[in-house]
Amino acid sequence: MNTVKNALYNLNHKMIDCSRKPPVSFEAFLQDVVSRPQIVLRNIFQVFHDMIEWYIGDGFDEYPNDPESIHYVNYDCSRLFEEESDRPFFADRLFANRLVHLVENMKRGSQQNKIYIFNGPPGCGKSTFLNNLLRKFEVYSNSETGIRYELVWRINPHIFGPPPDNSSMSVIEQLAALLTAERQNSSGLTNIETHVPQGADGYIEIPCPSHDHPILLIPRSYREQFLSELFEGSPFRETLFTDKGYHWIFRDKPCTFCNALYRSLLNTLKDPALVHNMIWARHYRFNRRLGEGISVFNPGDSPVNNNVLHNPAIQTRLNTLLKSSTEVHYLYSRLAKTNNGVYALMDIKSHNTDRFIELHNIISEGVHKVEDIEENVNSLLLAIMNPEDQKNIKEFKSFSDRIEYINIPYVMDINTEVKIYKNTFGKQIEERFLPRVLLNFARVIVSTRLMTRSEALLEWIGDPEKYNLYCDNNLQLLKMEIYTGLIPQWLSDDDRKKLTSKRRRRIIAESDREGVSGISGRDSLKIFSEFFSIYGIHEKLINMSVLCDFFTRKKRDLMQSIPGGFLDSLMRMYNYTVLQEVKESLYYYNERQIARDIMNYLFAVNFEPSVTEVCTYTNDKIKITDEFFDEIESRLLGSASSRASRMEFREIVQWEYTSKTLTQEILLDGKSITETDIYRRLHERYVQNIKEKVLDPFLENSNFRRAIKDYNTPDFKTYDKRIRIDVKYLIRNLQRKFHYTEQGAKEVCIYVIDNDLARTFASR
Repeated sequence: MNTVKNALYNLNHKMIDCSRKPPVSFEAFLQDVVSRPQIVLRNIFQVFHDMIEWYIGDGFDEYPNDPESIHYVNYDCSRLFEEESDRPFFADRLFANRLVHLVENMKRGSQQNKIYIFNGPPGCGKSTFLNNLLRKFEVYSNSETGIRYELVWRINPHIFGPPPDNSSMSVIEQLAALLTAERQNSSGLTNIETHVPQGADGYIEIPCPSHDHPILLIPRSYREQFLSELFEGSPFRETLFTDKGYHWIFRDKPCTFCNALYRSLLNTLKDPALVHNMIWARHYRFNRRLGEGISVFNPGDSPVNNNVLHNPAIQTRLNTLLKSSTEVHYLYSRLAKTNNGVYALMDIKSHNTDRFIELHNIISEGVHKVEDIEENVNSLLLAIMNPEDQKNIKEFKSFSDRIEYINIPYVMDINTEVKIYKNTFGKQIEERFLPRVLLNFARVIVSTRLMTRSEALLEWIGDPEKYNLYCDNNLQLLKMEIYTGLIPQWLSDDDRKKLTSKRRRRIIAESDREGVSGISGRDSLKIFSEFFSIYGIHEKLINMSVLCDFFTRKKRDLMQSIPGGFLDSLMRMYNYTVLQEVKESLYYYNERQIARDIMNYLFAVNFEPSVTEVCTYTNDKIKITDEFFDEIESRLLGSASSRASRMEFREIVQWEYTSKTLTQEILLDGKSITETDIYRRLHERYVQNIKEKVLDPFLENSNFRRAIKDYNTPDFKTYDKRIRIDVKYLIRNLQRKFHYTEQGAKEVCIYVIDNDLARTFASR
């Protein structure tokens, strides 16, 4: 019994916390305005901006100190589109930046007189995006963080004197309401309420039908001075009067009903204080299912017979109190239910085409005619549309400058594409792939969505052939990296410097014309499902050979969608990369010895062979001969370098050492020899050349391959100690440096050896 009581008590307590708080007086509302103006003084566009910012945060910029940065930021949209969602939407980096830029413009005040259309091909997730966005907007708007106020009238009927003839007001009201309802029903009008909201204290509560912000009821002629006095001494005062985002406070008017009631009450009572005491504020709560604050229309939703809403009981009561039947009309349209809220169309076709056309005057003038009354409409108007449906609105040319298109293409960020696979098929799928192979599957899919020719990349890079180890001839692999926000390390220093902000913006701007064709989001999931059902069940991990076999043999029909030569380039890039990883993992040359060799060499280039000198940096006694130079220069330039090239290299090093390193960096700047530019470059050359040859001793040794297969088994102990040390060092480094599993490390080593990658790239 106690358990039941506790559970019921906790439920009741939580429901009280979630229920709408009671209205507050105008004075209490103004106190809240002063204490937290950035929250209380927000229109729908500012709230929409704050909601996006609340859920996704500031984002992460990989290059914050880059003077050529374009602030192409990595935003985490999971809280907004994925969490607590039955059907998550995955926003790639391109779309996330578009969305953030859109809402930033809204907050700055450029939102008026527009409808925002999210335009994208079938299968890109437009409907999922809008549904998830509006669901989170509803949650946010009903929370304390997203709170907004709406105007509600609390009228004390007793201040208007006794009712006429001392008759019962409730009977008169009910009779009038019934007669009015009967008359309206006979005309086919059914949108009638016959209830007069009345509190226990006898006050009549009438909410603003258009959900107006209470501050708008202050006449515009007095509003500026009133707000100036309200924020006297507050740092927010300057923001209020200078920030364009707050211009609506001085510009907007209250709805026709509230404006008429306000003036009528002033004329009747002759006391502004009494009227202002009737102005109250309550939280504006959104409810999509009831159409309050958010209304979403699907193409198949039939239009209602009558769009006019009214309440005869309230109208009768007001006529009685104000002793007039012509001044104040409690009459409004269904659009008023989403005023200061969101009005959304799911696909502009069928009945939604008519709804879209009806918005023309609203967008142009910001008003809507309800019988004889003009109704203000200041809503966030959203729609989603397929590209082929643009023909439905093409004939309305005057409408074109009122439309802002935001593209939702197919995903072009490979990291997001992989995220979709993991969400659909489970995060464990990654365990069945060698590192980067799953990303490469995504690259194949994304390649079908990109343009095969990029003018921006060609203007920047010039000849793609110089990066044939890392990229394809169409530079799509390079573009994919840039779309993820990364600038590849394999770019030359010269090309990296040429990547100006202007060039980078041109590259990103090309995404506006991409992602509208190729393999759709739905089809990519079907293709991956087929691929994984074939290869994901094998004992071996999925490698690049398997991936290429799938697209070239199992799914030949897809080859016409994949750009020519892309798979070959992808395979070459992967092979070269894994070869470098294996070399890096096997390399363990003595770092101290490398440093001594370079310092001795820099000292020795200042002498002619053959002499013996003591190096000032290492204190080594060096016999400076041609053999000494040949040994070190073969590691710096490669064993195939000619004597002429070595002599030329030696002269360049000696000139730089004497003219810059010794005189400027060491003597003037006080740097040690290991901190100088020439030492750093020689060290990089030395290490790189050693790594290039690190596999050579093992290629002819068949025991090395077998030892890798037998690693961590009883048979591994039977191998020579030197091989065991090398294999153990190799496998552990692959795990530590490149995040391979033990199985993955063994398989990638076998892959490198069996495909003879060291010899394939020997001349590269």
